[in-house]
Amino acid sequence: MKTDLVDVMEAVIAERLADISLAWDERPAICVVLTAGGYPGKYDTGHAITGLDSLRNWKDGVVFHAGTALSDHQYVTKGGRVLGVTATGANIKGAISAAYAGVQKITWAGMHYRRDIGQRAVSHLTDNSHS
Repeated sequence: MKTDLVDVMEAVIAERLADISLAWDERPAICVVLTAGGYPGKYDTGHAITGLDSLRNWKDGVVFHAGTALSDHQYVTKGGRVLGVTATGANIKGAISAAYAGVQKITWAGMHYRRDIGQRAVSHLTDNSHS
């Protein structure tokens, strides 16, 4: 969604949602969830997260905080699902590439993520292109 979510939520609260025009980005998007080591089982928290500053003005995507906290001006892990690294691309392969490029800039002790996000979609597209 290109429309500012804050504007949409304010319209919902004011009961004027019908007055809002929503704009959508047609490009595919991929989200890679970065988790604490051990998730969904037992995991530690309080690990310093580095690399977020390098993605502050990232043109290909955005990083969504989920299980984070701010401690002494530093983001630290606070939950199992820590961050969602979401990127768009001209096509699914481009979105996957951009998302994993963003993932490579972030680190903390015990960080884990799946390395196959979007591959079923790529496989589906490849299978259909041969029919």
